[in-house]
Amino acid sequence: MSQQIVLIGNANVGKSLLFSRLTKRHATVSNYPGTTVEVTSAMSDIGLVVDTPGVNSLLPQSSDEIVARDLLLERKSDAIVVQVGDIANLRRTILLSLQLAELDVPLVVALNMVDELHSSEASVNASALTRELGAAVISISALRRWNIGKLRDAIACAAVPHKYVEYPRAIENAIEKLLAILPANLKSRGIAISIVAGDVSLRPHLPPELLAPCDAIREEVPQPASVTIAHARVAAADALIARAESAASRRGGNVRDRIGALCMHPLWGLPILAAVLAFAWFLVGKIGAGTLVDWMQTTVFENFVNPNATRLIDAVHPPQFIRDLLVGPYGVITMALTYAIAIVLPVVITFFTFFGILEDTGYLPRLAVLLHRAFRRIGLNGKAVLPMVLGLGCDTMATLTTRILDSKKESTIVTLLLALGVPCSAQLGVIVAMLSPLGAPATIIWSAMILGTIALVGWAAARVVPGEPADFVLEIPPVRMPSVANIAIKVAARAEWYLKEAVPLFVIGTLLLFFLDWIHALQAIQRALSPLIVNALGLPAEATNAFVIGFLRRDYGAAGLFAMQKAGHLTPNQVVIALTVITLFIPCIANLLVMLKERGARAGWSIAAFIIIYSFGIGAVLNAAFHIFGVVL
Repeated sequence: MSQQIVLIGNANVGKSLLFSRLTKRHATVSNYPGTTVEVTSAMSDIGLVVDTPGVNSLLPQSSDEIVARDLLLERKSDAIVVQVGDIANLRRTILLSLQLAELDVPLVVALNMVDELHSSEASVNASALTRELGAAVISISALRRWNIGKLRDAIACAAVPHKYVEYPRAIENAIEKLLAILPANLKSRGIAISIVAGDVSLRPHLPPELLAPCDAIREEVPQPASVTIAHARVAAADALIARAESAASRRGGNVRDRIGALCMHPLWGLPILAAVLAFAWFLVGKIGAGTLVDWMQTTVFENFVNPNATRLIDAVHPPQFIRDLLVGPYGVITMALTYAIAIVLPVVITFFTFFGILEDTGYLPRLAVLLHRAFRRIGLNGKAVLPMVLGLGCDTMATLTTRILDSKKESTIVTLLLALGVPCSAQLGVIVAMLSPLGAPATIIWSAMILGTIALVGWAAARVVPGEPADFVLEIPPVRMPSVANIAIKVAARAEWYLKEAVPLFVIGTLLLFFLDWIHALQAIQRALSPLIVNALGLPAEATNAFVIGFLRRDYGAAGLFAMQKAGHLTPNQVVIALTVITLFIPCIANLLVMLKERGARAGWSIAAFIIIYSFGIGAVLNAAFHIFGVVL
């Protein structure tokens, strides 16, 4: 087996970027916690490099930390651990280094972001830290590719650290007794200390016959042992840093620090949030959904692609069935590719650009702090903002990142809210494009319906779903200038992902509509759903098509509504009703499958059934309200 290099470290320290530097393979690089939910690995010239979820401690408090700790246990016999740390947050880095040292694994510490540290006139004595810790400590900049070669050399000759924390005598005695009975694959101070601290997530790793003896040894230690252990580690880390004569504190009061503080301020953070949303509206709504969509749809497809494709197909005189399949009203080229490439792709690219800027600047975790109080009212904390904002990129991936939440109750509520009220980037872009020409009243009504739904359903779910909310603990990264190259890489990677995942489903949805129309079933479906679509929602019968293909992808359904609007088949009132329903509609197939996997079949199908009933019900209520109050947009 080739050498394995396991990257581990706190969240938001640049592990994924270093992974891409070592392997020449791109991994998502984001300036917020929770990016790496699943383990990523790739071969390189130095061996198999493994990127793990961010951890704060090897005494895990979340599923992410359990995954990272378990991976270390599985591979510590034949792996080198590269700890990636923020050079400006040396104390937190060394606290984790001391825990890794207790696992008796070859260790290299990579102090990342040295380029930012230099800009704030601080310094770290890496050589002194190497002597004190007994493991190589290298200052690097993964962003600037500085000292990556030196890090590779250190990995080639990595050694097991010799620095151990000294605990009170009672704990040291318990550690010695545990080391005497632990099996060879678990025999390390780190595992013994975790048992003493009461880490119940370790129990599945212990042989059943050792559970009782381990519990008996642990009971000999004064409680709470975990607090005593934490205090000892903090004292050891502070002493080590002091002996190394290192200074890693940033100067306070610089402009970026003040901007970061304002973003989290309960009062001044709100106008900043309003400015961020206004920028999103301009970039996605005006440039993406306006200028780029108009150019792609009119100039590229309507004036070039579709006419030439039709002429080319007519030149070979295919059967009428084949012609309609390719360039008919429900043709693969004239409908599927036009929707996927001309309508949705431009707004996806501009939204991913906006999202990449938020990631790189470090705004997202500050938004979590800003909205913490509001989220607490619906049984969540500010940490839940992260997967919900991620849902604006992709609900499927956001559902996976609910693992970063510290309780099952919060994970279930956020999964429900993601599936119900958070539109993905492609769908949101189309929604922005449809609302832009209608003015502020339409936008306010749609926003109020969606935000009101999230608040109401979240409040109700918090009282129905069993369990207790977790404490709010979140790492706040420094404010950074976004990297154009980094944003470009992420936009390209995400656009490639969209093309690979979405376009085939657009083709499948178009084929479904084509065959339903060919066998005259589409009209039958429209007639069957007429009491709901026409009478209850007040929409044209052909809007049924958008909801039929919306089962495949909600953005495809939204694109169908967009085409109807541009053709003049929807009034402004109907646009708001249709967008409200399609936003709250059942998520795409991929998200539904992930939801079933993460939450279980019973909870997953219950969420899906509730969403279908609620979305059409709220649309009917909105339509009735328009008629009762005489609202004309």
